[in-house]
Amino acid sequence: MRFAASLVALLLLAPATGWAQSASEVERCFQNPGACASGGGGAAAPPAQAPAPVAARPAPPPDYTTVLNSSDAERRKIQESLRTLDKYNGPIDGNLKSEATVKAIGDWQKGRNTPAVGKLTPQEAAQLNAEAARAPIRRLESPPPQTAAPVPLQPAQPSNADALKALQARLAERRKAAEPKANAAAQALVRDLKAYVAADGKGVAGEQFTAFAKWYADNRAAGRALGEITPVIDDYGDAKAGAATTTEVKFDTKQGDRTYGQCLVFAWIEANPRKNPQAFTCDDVAAVEKWKTDQALKSAWR
Repeated sequence: MRFAASLVALLLLAPATGWAQSASEVERCFQNPGACASGGGGAAAPPAQAPAPVAARPAPPPDYTTVLNSSDAERRKIQESLRTLDKYNGPIDGNLKSEATVKAIGDWQKGRNTPAVGKLTPQEAAQLNAEAARAPIRRLESPPPQTAAPVPLQPAQPSNADALKALQARLAERRKAAEPKANAAAQALVRDLKAYVAADGKGVAGEQFTAFAKWYADNRAAGRALGEITPVIDDYGDAKAGAATTTEVKFDTKQGDRTYGQCLVFAWIEANPRKNPQAFTCDDVAAVEKWKTDQALKSAWR
């Protein structure tokens, strides 16, 4: 009852010109007078102070590391884009730190009126690739056609038959020139062979051609006698130690009333006495050819 009477008294004491307060505000002031302004209807609360301004944070530095550490394919694409834009003509190796690549990036940045640092941020790399993608495709101009130089007429190649005839003619000329010396060497050999037979196994023919001496002795032991001796020149020409001759010699061998032929090949270097003399059976062609090779014989006969 006392609280209600006090509340009524306060409402009656409020001046007519003061601003009306709600019942809740009157009750709040009654319970906590310190929270209300003093005097009359009370003064207005002081205005709130504006917050202090917050200092602006510095902008982060440009991010060049991301592009420099990107994959090899991405770095190569940047070089290809620079080449498309005629800024770069070096190798596509993904090295963005090479002097040529750094200069190309700087030239591209300079053309955009941005600092020419020679390195790219991820945003710049994307813009560079996009710009290259929009660039028109340059067509390689075909070089002007060149008039082919006239091909000189080649002389007609001789046929195989004509070439063979020419070779045979040259061989015939060489053989004709060598024939007198070759015949003389062969006849000298035949004289020595006949002298050896006439002396019944004595003479220079057996001393020089030991294989012939054995062959002769084997025939004598078998009761065979030697008759006609006929030379046929096998080869003749210059060798490393002088003129070389190989001569096929045919012997008529008689045994009783039977006559049959035998054949030996004599090879030597012309000298007195003969050098490197050898005698082979006529069917031992490989041994004869090896002797010629060993003497480095340059044939004038075949």
